[in-house]
Amino acid sequence: MQLSIHFEGVDFTSTGDAPVDLSLAFQEAGGPSAWYVEPMQVEPVRANGFLGSVAEGGDVNFRDVTFNPHGNGTHTECVGHISEAAHSVNRISIPPLMPCLVVSIQPEFKNKDHVITAKALELASGSYWGDQAIPPALVLRTLPNSPEKRSKNWSNTNAPYLEAPAAQWLVDRGVEHVLLDLPSVDREQDGGALAAHHIFWQWPASPREQATITEFIFVPDTLKDGLHLLNLQTAPFELDATPSRPVIIPCS
Repeated sequence: MQLSIHFEGVDFTSTGDAPVDLSLAFQEAGGPSAWYVEPMQVEPVRANGFLGSVAEGGDVNFRDVTFNPHGNGTHTECVGHISEAAHSVNRISIPPLMPCLVVSIQPEFKNKDHVITAKALELASGSYWGDQAIPPALVLRTLPNSPEKRSKNWSNTNAPYLEAPAAQWLVDRGVEHVLLDLPSVDREQDGGALAAHHIFWQWPASPREQATITEFIFVPDTLKDGLHLLNLQTAPFELDATPSRPVIIPCS
């Protein structure tokens, strides 16, 4: 089945190739992690003679699961991540299918950090789109694109991040949903500034409550840079962040 969306004078038409899942699963072992959190834990319920494990002799598998949405796998977050008042990803009206731009960027080494700059975003997107608004979703693949991203523990690594002007560039270009293969848009240790988060969500001056940030994705090399369609699936948790599954429908 061929899909097509018309956006800002451009037709996004699927190639018919298989969709590309960008998510990294929440799992007990082998998945990515960050922020010094423990891996996801799964324990069978044991209460009042009930055992929620077939392997241990129970009738069904019935388990408690403990995880941190920000530190254990692909997740989508909203302004509630940095606001005093509660905001939930589950209250955001994310289109079932939206145009997106996939770009690959080599972070620049500056002041002992590796950063994604506004200039790099401009150069990477310019060949696919103009210098004004771009599609509402932007997928960032950082280079080198090592497969170890699928299982890396990013804690205490000072991972690459967005410079503040890069976050403002996203806002100025009308990006509502940014997705990247890093644990955060901000520096791991920044004294609580969270500059890129604040700028992207325009918090607190003019909150962009429908905007989302999706972190911990993996963009395989088989997916070419360029214009595609995105299906951003989020689990229905009433939280500031929730596990998610971004799926790209390749376009010609």
